[in-house]
Amino acid sequence: MNKNPPSRTLLSLFVASAFCMIGTHASAAPTVNWDAVKGQDIVLFYPGQASWEWLLTDHSASKSVKNGTKCLECHDGEEKDMGTVLVSGKKLEPTPISGKSGFLKANAKFARDNERLYVRVEWTDPNFHAPKKMDPDNAVKLAVMFASGKVVKEAAIAGCWAGCHDDATDMASATTGKERTLYLPASRNKLKRQGGGDDFKSPAELETLLKSGVFMEYWQAKLNKGQPAKAGSGYILEKRHKPEKSIDATSAFKDGKWTVVMSRPLKSSGDGQEDFAPGSTYMVGFAIHDDYTEGRFHYLSFGRNLAIDSGNADFIAVKQ
Repeated sequence: MNKNPPSRTLLSLFVASAFCMIGTHASAAPTVNWDAVKGQDIVLFYPGQASWEWLLTDHSASKSVKNGTKCLECHDGEEKDMGTVLVSGKKLEPTPISGKSGFLKANAKFARDNERLYVRVEWTDPNFHAPKKMDPDNAVKLAVMFASGKVVKEAAIAGCWAGCHDDATDMASATTGKERTLYLPASRNKLKRQGGGDDFKSPAELETLLKSGVFMEYWQAKLNKGQPAKAGSGYILEKRHKPEKSIDATSAFKDGKWTVVMSRPLKSSGDGQEDFAPGSTYMVGFAIHDDYTEGRFHYLSFGRNLAIDSGNADFIAVKQ
């Protein structure tokens, strides 16, 4: 005998179906009125094998980069054209993916409440299908990266390129059979044109760098249609430290568009996390892997600034 009234049973089924359709991390709870938050449209573009070392040497504006000029100051509005050239294989791409778009448009918003910092990113799925699934377990991956521009100078200039080096896996100077992830220049004793290799600073020096804020924190949401978002966060210093610390993430896919919300407490829970303090400003960058891609075969934004509560920045996380 069914002890639940029919209407209650239907309601339970509806709620369960809604959670399955949205794809949510169990501990996440929507607390932000996103309609009241000002967002910004950004263009992410395909970077090819452009590395931090390339920016300092072969780039036509390498002198400006060395002098601290931010990439966005010169190239804002040029992302579509650059991505189109790079994805075609005409420049800095020895293994182009036929038919892949050179850019992807997204909209990003930040907000906070008393406890947490939130980011929402929306974009239309390109609906592109490459012949090979590089990461067959994850159709899409969204990453949002943070750094103190006062501490990580390269991030203030070039955003995510602070961690992208010529000798990383699949890059121009990569060593066959050697896996090398993102890393920061400060983690090496010396950088050459080909990168820093395994010329690491000592464990004690790396620990000092980490304690002093020399790292890039990243949040990541792994996405598959009809499944819960898989959320995690990590950091980059001498390598990419894989997601261990918990963040919350929700995702929805509707009418061809992804909507992803990620959040974590404002207060750092340990090494490799920023303290998001009112009045402070941080570098923020975005990366999207679409169509089961991995590694460098993604879309990247130029670095922008995020201020908490108020400030002169591209994004301002206003308290809700």
